[in-house]
Amino acid sequence: MTVATRTPLLEALAIRHSYGRKLVLDGVSLSVEAGEAVAIVGENGAGKTTLMRICAGVIRPDAGNLRVRGRVGYCPQIPGLFDLLTADEHLALFAPALGLSRREVIEQGRTLLAELGFPVGDRSPTRYLSGGSRQKLNLALALLGGARVLLLDEPYQGFDRGAYVSFWEHVAGWQADGMAVVVVTHLLAELSLVDRVLELTIPGKPPTAVEASLR
Repeated sequence: MTVATRTPLLEALAIRHSYGRKLVLDGVSLSVEAGEAVAIVGENGAGKTTLMRICAGVIRPDAGNLRVRGRVGYCPQIPGLFDLLTADEHLALFAPALGLSRREVIEQGRTLLAELGFPVGDRSPTRYLSGGSRQKLNLALALLGGARVLLLDEPYQGFDRGAYVSFWEHVAGWQADGMAVVVVTHLLAELSLVDRVLELTIPGKPPTAVEASLR
C-alpha cells in the first residue's frame, strides 16, 4: 500500500543568511503545500522579513536551497508604492511582467481591490490614500496574475476591524483555491487560523517566555 504525498509549492531548505557579521538565519527550513497556511512568528530581529524576502527572490541566501512551483505573490510589510501614481497606474505597471495586456491587468486588479474593500472609484494618487487602503493595494498587487504562493508580511497593517476579519476569510478562500499561504504575524491569537506555525529565534539567543509557550 502506497501513501500519496503532495509536492510542496514552496520549499526553503537550510537557509542561512547574515548581514555583515550579524547572523540572522541559521539553517531555517520551511515547506508549504497547496491549500496550506503557515504563520511565521518570532521577536524583532529573528529574521522573519529576511526569510520572506529570500522566498520571494528579492535577496539570495548565503547558503541553502529554495524551490518554488508556480508564481509567487509577495506583499511586503511596507508597501512598495509610488506616491504620485493612482491604483490603476500601479496595476498597469505589472502588465508587462505578467505577460498580460494593460486592460486585462486593470480589470483583474479592480476585481481584487473590490473584494478587499478598496475604494475602486477613487482616482487619487496613493499619497492621499489611508494606510489601510494603501495596504489593500499592496495586497492586490501580490495577487495579480494568479499567484500560487502568497508571501504576506504583516499584510493587514492599517486595516480596521472589519477589514482585518475579512482578510482571514480571504486566507481561507485562497487555501480552498489551492494556494500556499505564508503570513508573518506578531499576534498570537491568529495562530489558530493557520495550519502550522514556524517560530524563528535569534541565533544564539535563549527563547523568551512567549516563544517557549509556543513549543
